[in-house]
Amino acid sequence: MSTRRRSPKADWQECPCSGATLARLIQPAIMTLVAGGPLHGYRIVQRLAKTALVGGSRPDPTGVYRMLRLMEKRGFVVSSWNLSDSGPAKRLYRLTLGGRQCLGRWVKTLTDYHRALGGLLAAARQASAGRARQTRDRDKGRT
Repeated sequence: MSTRRRSPKADWQECPCSGATLARLIQPAIMTLVAGGPLHGYRIVQRLAKTALVGGSRPDPTGVYRMLRLMEKRGFVVSSWNLSDSGPAKRLYRLTLGGRQCLGRWVKTLTDYHRALGGLLAAARQASAGRARQTRDRDKGRT
């Protein structure tokens, strides 16, 4: 068994610092899209792919549909079948009054997160700059 440690860079794809955890905000992202009017699940997946939330990659459709079912169970969205003369029937999702109220609460929560993240970002920038300065000074032979 090797005791050799992996480079931190090797784990960056899986690290939260990659931004991958933003996908946990899928519920308010879906609610925001559906608040603009009824949408089919496939259209929701397409529009999510264009958001910064998933970084331009295609979101997992299974996860999106799972979230839509959970949101429907909680009463945040309702769905109905849209029967078309051309193509298969598609489920159409609409935001409910409860969903709009939940989205309003998300707005407050995300505003609070935004404020807290601003403070964290400022502190992280300062700490990162200080650490870089210490490394440069050490490399130049200063302590």
